Amino acid sequence: MSYYLSETFREAMVIFYADDDDDDRELFADALEEVDPAIQLILARNGFEVIQLLESQKELPDYIFLDINMPLMSGKECLMRLKRVDRLRSVPIIMYTTTSNKEEFKNLVLLGAADCVVKGISFKAIKDSLRSILSA
Repeated sequence: MSYYLSETFREAMVIFYADDDDDDRELFADALEEVDPAIQLILARNGFEVIQLLESQKELPDYIFLDINMPLMSGKECLMRLKRVDRLRSVPIIMYTTTSNKEEFKNLVLLGAADCVVKGISFKAIKDSLRSILSA
């Protein structure tokens, strides 16, 4: 849980994570909890939920992680939509996926993704990946 001290300062980092796979969301949440229990995580199951959540939030998240392959609105579609919203352009969007296609990664970065990360094959790999991204 985060505590808001003012309109411009909050104690905890806020991360949005969208993934249609329940197990992947749970692993991400557990890994993030171990990396930094103070981080507030907001979960969504697809790009539409991310858009709805962001529209209802006054403050912006520090990072948005999007799975590429989701029903209703894919991560790529969500990325393109978010990058068209002025107030969201500065929020780093990390594409978080099982694919390792370098051409797809290049395309996603050209569309505005801050980075593309292959989902870890182990819990330790997920934690290491999160530590690396959040400390950059």
